[in-house]
Amino acid sequence: MNDLELIKEYENQLKAYDLALSTIYFDHQTIAPKAGIEYRLSCLDVIEKTYYDIKTDDKIYEALQRLSKQELSELDKRRVKLLLKSFDDTKKIPSDIYLEYRRLQNEAALTWEKAKNTNDYALFEPYLLKIIEMTKTLCHYRDPNADPYELLLDDYEEGMTIEKYDEFFDLIKQKLIPLIQKIQQKQIIDDSILHGYFSVDKQRQVMEIIKEYLGFDASWGYMSEYMHPFTNALSNNDVRITTFYRENDLCDSIFSVIHEIGHATYEHQMDMENQGTVLHRVSSGLHESQSRLFENYLGRSYHFWDKLFIKLKDIFKDELKDIDQDTFVKAINKSNCSLIRTMADELTYPIHILIRYEMEKAIFHDEIKLNDLNKVWNKYYEDYLHVKPDSDTNGILQDVHWADGSFGYFPTYALGSAYSAQFMAKMREELDVDDLLSKGRMDIINKWLKDNIHQYQNNIAPREIFLKTCKKDFDPNYYIEYLCDKYTKLYELENVA
Repeated sequence: MNDLELIKEYENQLKAYDLALSTIYFDHQTIAPKAGIEYRLSCLDVIEKTYYDIKTDDKIYEALQRLSKQELSELDKRRVKLLLKSFDDTKKIPSDIYLEYRRLQNEAALTWEKAKNTNDYALFEPYLLKIIEMTKTLCHYRDPNADPYELLLDDYEEGMTIEKYDEFFDLIKQKLIPLIQKIQQKQIIDDSILHGYFSVDKQRQVMEIIKEYLGFDASWGYMSEYMHPFTNALSNNDVRITTFYRENDLCDSIFSVIHEIGHATYEHQMDMENQGTVLHRVSSGLHESQSRLFENYLGRSYHFWDKLFIKLKDIFKDELKDIDQDTFVKAINKSNCSLIRTMADELTYPIHILIRYEMEKAIFHDEIKLNDLNKVWNKYYEDYLHVKPDSDTNGILQDVHWADGSFGYFPTYALGSAYSAQFMAKMREELDVDDLLSKGRMDIINKWLKDNIHQYQNNIAPREIFLKTCKKDFDPNYYIEYLCDKYTKLYELENVA
C-alpha cells in the first residue's frame, strides 16, 4: 500500500467514526430519551478514545510528511495540507486532555439546555468558565506562541485574522449603526400580523410547502425539532435539520427552516466522491453564506412569496384573511433592535454578531472578567442595540455555541452574510432571479449555486472561490451597499450609504 492509498484508508476510518458520532449527536439532541444520557456519554467516551488514537497514528503522520515533499496533483496537495493541519492540531493535545474536553462539551451542552429552559445562568456558568479555560489550554498546546483567538478564527474560516475581522466589523459599525439609529426613529412598518396565535400543527404544514419549494427532498433530507435549529450532515444523501416552533411567532420557524435548508443544499450538492473527507469540510463562512443567502436574499424577497403566500394564507385562513402579499413582505423585512440573534432582521443581525465577536476577543485576550459574563453580555446589548435583556434565557443563554466550545464561529455568520451579497450580485448578472422565484424554479438557482460554489467544496480556499466565481476578491462593500439600499428604500429615508 503506497502513501496515498494509506491516507485514503485513514480517511475512510475517520469518516466511519464521524458518521457514528454525528448520528449519536443528532439523536441525542432530538429523539433520544433523556434517561439514557449517562449511558450514551459513557459509550461516547469509548468511541472518542478510539477516534483520537486513529486520528493521531504516527504512521499516518510519517506518510503525510513524505507526501508533502513529493510531486502531487493540486487536489492531493490540498488534501495533504489540510490533513497535516488537522493531525497536528489534534496530536499536540495529550489524549487525556482531549477526551476530557470532548466529555465537557457534551456535558456543557446538556447543562446549557437545562439552564436556558429554566433561565438559570448560575447552573451553566461553571461549565462555561471551564469550557473557556480548556479552550485556552488546547490553543496553548497547539501553538504556545500564537494568539489563541487567531487560531480559533482560522479554524472556522481559513485565512481570517483578527486584523481582517476588525476591519470588517469597523465598516459595519461605521456604515450600519447610523442607519439603524435612523430607522428606530421612523418605525413605519407594522409587523403585528406576524405575532398572535399560530398553532404548531399549522406551522408544520407550512414547513412542508417550504421544503417542497426549496427542493429539500425526503429522499436525502430529514427534519426534526430541537430548541436551537441546526444542520447535521451525515453524508450528501443524509442531511438532517431541526427547527423550533413558537406559537406566538409565525416567521421564526419559517426562516430558521429556510436558513437550515441553505446549509443542507450545500451539503447535498457537493461532490459525492469526497463525502466525509477533509475536502468535504468547507469553511464556516462559505457555509453560512449559503444559509443566509437562502434565508434573506431569497426568503425575504418579494417574488419568493409569489407562489407561497397563497398557500400560507390557505393554511392560516383566519389569521391572515385580510393580509395581502405586499403587507406580509414588508412585515418580514421590518427592522427593529431586538434581543434574539436568530430572530433578528437583516440590518441589525450583524450587530448581534459584532457583540459576540468583541466579547470573544476580550475573553481570549484576558481583557474581560469571566465572572458575571451574563451582565457583560447585557451591557453590550444596551450599548450597541439599546435593548436590555429581560432574562438570561434571552441573553447569554440564547445560543448553544459557547456551550460546545465553538469560539470563533460567530463571526462567520456576519462574514457569510457579506459573502452572500457578492455571490447574489453575481447570480443576478447571470440569472433572472426574481422571475425564477416567481415561477418556483429553485432547481435552476440551486444548479447555479452548485456550479459556481458548491462544486468546489474544500478543494480550494474561500478566496479562490471568489476569484473563480466573482472574478474578484471578496469585497464587504457589496453587503453594506445592499443593506443601505434596501432599508433606505423600505423606510423612505434619504440615502445614508
